[in-house]
Amino acid sequence: MSTEPETTEDAEPGTPTGGAQTGAAEEDAAGSGEVPEAEVTEGEAIPSGEAPAAEGTEGDAAASGELSAAEAELRAQRAERERIEQRKAEKKTPIEAGTKLSGKAADLLAAVRAVESGEKPVATVFEDPEPAPRRSAPEPVRRPQPVAAEAVAASTAPAPSAVQAVRQVLGAGGAPEALAPQVAAALGEGADELLRADPWQLLRVAAVRPEQADGFARALLGAECAPDDERRGRAVTVWLLEQAALAGHTALEMPALLAALAQRGVPDPDSAVQDAIAEGDALVFQDALEDTGAAPARTEEEGTEEDEERPVRVLVGLERYALAEESLADGLARLVNSAPKQDGSAEDWERAAAATQGSTGELLRAVAAHGLVLHTGGEASLTEPAALLTAAHTLGLRAWAATHGPIGRTRFAALLHRSETGSGTPSTHTRSPGAHSPVATVAGLLSGAEGPGRDADGALDLDLLVVLEGPQLDVETAALLTESLPDGARLVLAGDPGVLWSVGPGRVFADLLAARICPQVASRQPDPGPLGELVSGIGIGELNQVQAPGKEVVIVPVRDAGEAVHRTVQLVVDSVPRAIGVPAEETQVITPGHGGAVGTRALNAALKERLNPGPGRFGGFDPGDRIVHSPVPGRALPGRVVKADAEGLHLSCEGEDVVVPKERVEQSVRHGWALTAHQAVGSRWPAVVVVLPGDAAQALSRPWVYTAFGRADRHLSVVHGVEQALARAVAEVPAKPRTTRLPVLLAPQISG
Repeated sequence: MSTEPETTEDAEPGTPTGGAQTGAAEEDAAGSGEVPEAEVTEGEAIPSGEAPAAEGTEGDAAASGELSAAEAELRAQRAERERIEQRKAEKKTPIEAGTKLSGKAADLLAAVRAVESGEKPVATVFEDPEPAPRRSAPEPVRRPQPVAAEAVAASTAPAPSAVQAVRQVLGAGGAPEALAPQVAAALGEGADELLRADPWQLLRVAAVRPEQADGFARALLGAECAPDDERRGRAVTVWLLEQAALAGHTALEMPALLAALAQRGVPDPDSAVQDAIAEGDALVFQDALEDTGAAPARTEEEGTEEDEERPVRVLVGLERYALAEESLADGLARLVNSAPKQDGSAEDWERAAAATQGSTGELLRAVAAHGLVLHTGGEASLTEPAALLTAAHTLGLRAWAATHGPIGRTRFAALLHRSETGSGTPSTHTRSPGAHSPVATVAGLLSGAEGPGRDADGALDLDLLVVLEGPQLDVETAALLTESLPDGARLVLAGDPGVLWSVGPGRVFADLLAARICPQVASRQPDPGPLGELVSGIGIGELNQVQAPGKEVVIVPVRDAGEAVHRTVQLVVDSVPRAIGVPAEETQVITPGHGGAVGTRALNAALKERLNPGPGRFGGFDPGDRIVHSPVPGRALPGRVVKADAEGLHLSCEGEDVVVPKERVEQSVRHGWALTAHQAVGSRWPAVVVVLPGDAAQALSRPWVYTAFGRADRHLSVVHGVEQALARAVAEVPAKPRTTRLPVLLAPQISG
């Protein structure tokens, strides 16, 4: 790697550790799709009595005065979950996983306390329930077409009178009255009365923290307000579970939850959890732990006793994510246990596989015989899913691919076109670059805005779905996808396991790789060149010095935040265009967080001043500004500002025209010359400048570095101010663990 003082990478001063949910990391999770993987008790405080800051696109959507598109989408997902729950209730086979144990909550919690204190061993406390019979894949109940988020928003928007009533209660308690629409939407009918009766229900609103809710409760209740109020304990329990979901967990282990409650000043954590379970605000689960060693043979009586002595872990989670994981497990089991639709003979599939080379043939053979297949590899490996779709089209299958974002969709569509036109595919299956391509975004596929549409039963009208960027799937999105597949369809999840995990809770791709319930095909195509060598080494924990004769990789050392900003602007505006030949419009800056002296805000302000100066008359934006639009939490759409008028801010996002209403601009649009790694995941640019100032050291991890460095096609500049912390992060800081239940739910459902 060469050293040249013309490339900089920027990080935010005070950027928290990779798991800290404070400062820029929290804003990153909210605005860009970066999820803070942190302790559930951490978080960025908002001054009491002030409205939540509208900084991040996701968090801003939550802080909006009106029902946002994000909230509308969440309501639409909730409606889908209700249909799934109804389907589960109709099943005849008992389902142990996810059972609500409110009637036994007190006994269970007492048992946990006894085990933790050492009074009783686990074997004498927990009785292992009768093993659930193996369930065959149920016949799915087809769901109706999904409801558009706009329609949900229009039908569920709170009445003005309800908002006004809530506003009066908020005013009486000293809370920002601007929260009234959110509170009314979150609490539903009679929100004002509910808020008076239980002021801590204010925690149901995103960005409100316990200390703020405490102040509101003191103002309303006066002397009746006390730390041991059961209403406070129940509300803080739910709030902590929501914070855990933001950090990627679908549930929390009981000891961790009790410890977090104690840190939040709840005098009796056990009672708080019990109250939340009894009220239906949370669910409790007993998951048997896997045996760590082989046990000797036992008699029938001894075997029964041994089963009862198996250790278990007790978890608590929110119903929303419990239903999503159970639905996902059901859908995946249906794919694994059922035979795929026989489109094309075995000889045809084998002939197509034999015509390819290496791991591509393995992928085709696996897909021919199985309903669920996992495919892993880097950027170069995308040629293999492209070859799969080309072969599937040749065999007459209705095959589609789905990507995380529009940039990935465009890139894969071009790759698929090259695969089809260069593979001898019949002309009836080839497409010109401008023709309709069987590639959609995941969000567009589920909403019906893109893709093949749905059949009369409500299932996606396809035979094969290849989901790229698999690590970006959270449990709710993955559940919706699997529930939408028709019987006999094949699902291929493809992606690079080294990149950052999903914004939403869960680690679906990693859980499936670990569970080994279906074929896994690892690509043997390495990413080429110095950049490929560098990123491949990072993936295995090695930060290697690579030879870069064409200045493919350049390191720019900096001493402080001011120099980092200066070098970054210099690289984008002058050095990279002049030395590498990549214009500023095709160079992307990536930094760990949004806030601070070298966060995305500071860098975007500096880059706008040089590249597109203007008065920013429409919410700080001018025509020609490079932006990133987040219509819903976790979705980042890069684009440019076209114009502004009475309708709102007009954007062009990957060729699609988008109009953002004036009241939504501040919450959902950011300048986009500089992004976070989570905003950039799934996209690639000809040149990338990664900014790493000294105070970003604790925010670095191997997945972050792997993701940020891997966004570059031709050139990578690293503005380096973290010294040895970069190498330590690559070698010693893996992905933050997430607590999920998917492997436990899958195990009893998979045949063989």
